[in-house]
Amino acid sequence: MKDNQSSYFSFIILTYNEEVHIPRLLNSIARLNAPMYIVDSGSSDKTLEIVTSYGCKVYTNAFENHPKQWHFALNTIPIDTPWLICLDADQEVSIGLFEMLNTFDLENYQDINGIYFNRKNVFKGHWLKHGGYFPIYLLKMFRVGKGFSDLNENMDHRFIVEGKTVIWDKGYLVEENLKENQISFWINKHNRYSDLVAQEEFERMQQLRSQTIKPRIFGNPDEKKAFLKSVWWKLPLYFRPFIYFFQRFIFQLGFLDGKSGIIFHFLHAFWFRLLVDIKIDELKNAKRSE
Repeated sequence: MKDNQSSYFSFIILTYNEEVHIPRLLNSIARLNAPMYIVDSGSSDKTLEIVTSYGCKVYTNAFENHPKQWHFALNTIPIDTPWLICLDADQEVSIGLFEMLNTFDLENYQDINGIYFNRKNVFKGHWLKHGGYFPIYLLKMFRVGKGFSDLNENMDHRFIVEGKTVIWDKGYLVEENLKENQISFWINKHNRYSDLVAQEEFERMQQLRSQTIKPRIFGNPDEKKAFLKSVWWKLPLYFRPFIYFFQRFIFQLGFLDGKSGIIFHFLHAFWFRLLVDIKIDELKNAKRSE
């Protein structure tokens, strides 16, 4: 790394009982010698002990949802570097991505405000190469003061950046939640998530929320996703999970990921997405009976 490179960017990481994940992430970025900040939401395991041993500065904030937690982080932590990288504790910087960060040169990005990382998603020890889960580009690096958390989302959090962005296709951000190897953890987690998503979609039906990002089928990765969401919200409840499954498992070849792919796509379609639709229906019925 160049002598002054550590002043180019800082890291912010969200944590909650991440002793199984956080050493993996911090080991992958420690040699970048960049400032590291933690926003913790009440860990009771060894998370805080571990992060302080790596020299991280810790902030605490009660967790409500990811967008609001990131909003707190971006508006509370005083960042002294021109760029910022925002990561989750169950992510890890690959060797290739490390090298791209290690050779990051401000002069090459003078007119750029945001950088998308290419994510590899690992479920039950298996990299999901198909089903529309690779490549997936996440806006994780941006100029300080140019990015903000999209509070119009309850769960599917994203950062929005003013101005030009670029995609780093090579070098990967690897995401593997080891806790999800126990399917009971996955079910409990996505049951909570389904509450957030159902409430959000119901509020959109009431025109209480609107998309912050303009949907564009040929736009950047987030604009494309906004377009797909705008289509998804128009599909009939209970029919949507079947479309979701056949799109990802059949047409996007999710079945090629074997047993892990079968479990992943089946649960997302016929458990999580179906649960969201059931809860939306319940909210609509409650509204009619008022």
